[in-house]
Amino acid sequence: MTQTPGGDPPAEDNGGLPARLGEERLSASVVRTGMFGTQTTGDTSGYGLLQVRKPPPLSSEPPYGGYFDAVARALGSALQAAGIGFSDAIERVVVDRGEITFHVRREKLVQVADKLLHDPALRFEICTGVSGVHYPDDADRELHAVYHLLSITHNRRIRLEVSAPDADPHIPSLTGVYPANNWHERETWDFFGIVFDGHPALTRIEMPDDWLGHPQRKDYPLGGIPVEYRGTKVPPPDERRSYE
Repeated sequence: MTQTPGGDPPAEDNGGLPARLGEERLSASVVRTGMFGTQTTGDTSGYGLLQVRKPPPLSSEPPYGGYFDAVARALGSALQAAGIGFSDAIERVVVDRGEITFHVRREKLVQVADKLLHDPALRFEICTGVSGVHYPDDADRELHAVYHLLSITHNRRIRLEVSAPDADPHIPSLTGVYPANNWHERETWDFFGIVFDGHPALTRIEMPDDWLGHPQRKDYPLGGIPVEYRGTKVPPPDERRSYE
C-alpha cells in the first residue's frame, strides 16, 4: 500500500464536496430515477434503469481515515506473515460514505477471512452474512458476494467483496471460518446462482428445489411474463403501485 503524493485533492462535481485524497470516481452525478423516485411508470422494482445520484469511487488510497488505516495495516501485516502480499489478496480498497470495502481476490478469500477472525489486532469475530449482487453488463465480474464483518473486541465494522464471472460462478465457502454463513450462502446461491465451493450442503433455501433460475438476478423475468410462486403472480411493472 502506498500513499499518494501530497497536494490539494482534485475537485469534482459531487455537490460541491471535494473528492477524498487519491479517489477516482465515476463520471458526473446523474438524476435518480426508478424505484421510489419513479417518474414515468409504476416500476418500483429498481430494474427499470435505476440510476444513482452519487456514483461510488472506483478505488481509494490511504490514508482512509478513522480506524480503517489500522485495519488495513494489521491485515497487511497478518497476510505478510503468512507469505501473502497485500496486493496479491486485495484487488482494491474503497472508502465511501463512512464505510470501507476490501475487494478480495476470490482465490485468497478464505485466507483473508481467517486472518480477520484470528489475528489479535483484527478480531472480526462475527460475519453477519453474505449477500449477492448482479451486474449483467460486466462479463468479467458479473456476480458479487458481499460479506459484512463485525469486531466486538475493537468495535469495528468492515466489508469484504468478491467477484466472479457468470461463466465461472465459483467462490470459496467461508463456512469453515464463519460457520453461521451456512444458510446465508445457500440463500445467495438460491437467488443469484453463486456456487460456494466447499459448502457442506449447497441447496435451495427459499425457492422450491425444482425452481428454474435465480430470481434476484437483474435479467430474471419480471411482470408481464407469467412468474408464479405457489400460485401468486408478479404483476407487470407498470401495474404496480408507485410510491411518490
